[in-house]
Amino acid sequence: MSIYPAYEQQGVAMTCRSYEEYVRMFALTEPELGQGSILDVAGGASSFTAEANARGYKTIAADPLFHYDAEYLMRYAAEEIETSTAKLTRIQESFDWSFYGHPDQHRERRIKSAEQFIADYRSNPLHYTFAKLPELPFEDDSFQHVLCSHFLFLYADQFDQAFHLAAIHELLRVCAKGGRVLIYPLKSLQWADYPAMKSFIQSLRQEGHAVSFQTSQLPFIPGSSEFLEIKKFR
Repeated sequence: MSIYPAYEQQGVAMTCRSYEEYVRMFALTEPELGQGSILDVAGGASSFTAEANARGYKTIAADPLFHYDAEYLMRYAAEEIETSTAKLTRIQESFDWSFYGHPDQHRERRIKSAEQFIADYRSNPLHYTFAKLPELPFEDDSFQHVLCSHFLFLYADQFDQAFHLAAIHELLRVCAKGGRVLIYPLKSLQWADYPAMKSFIQSLRQEGHAVSFQTSQLPFIPGSSEFLEIKKFR
């Protein structure tokens, strides 16, 4: 059990993270991103897709929120940013602020990311697909990189092991052979390790995939320094 107070959350929060944060959390490089198309699953109001496409990388985001219009999502994001900032501020001693600096700076990053997302959501709707795990509306082997940030494992108390395993298999289904699925963080909102991680890894390896823990370059969450990399070979 973690010595740090848990982050209190009812339901799944809308995430608003930037391209730089994605690059750091998944240790992404430009040569890697240039190798093929990218899918960001459960990206919410993150600006990664907008910024990645602006850099010339073919990127699509998928989220259950994408059946709402831009005005609704803008209000939703603004409310979520204020709510999450208040929560983080109350337990700020739990986090590593070496990247973000301070809760106010963290908030400003969220606002900028949400604004970039909304602008792209309005002008490039084909970048965004309504989808809800564990089923995605994409063909098999469609994406070289499949990213899932701040959803799987984080909400371990809300989604059971069967859901998690089905979701991971669906991420692998849409991942191209030779591509990879990346998941971060690997801690729950109580900052606990996922209890079935060892059995998941064993099962995935038996299916022919290469599974490993890689070092994340985004310090923040208590005790979280790794992301999960699943390379699809079958």
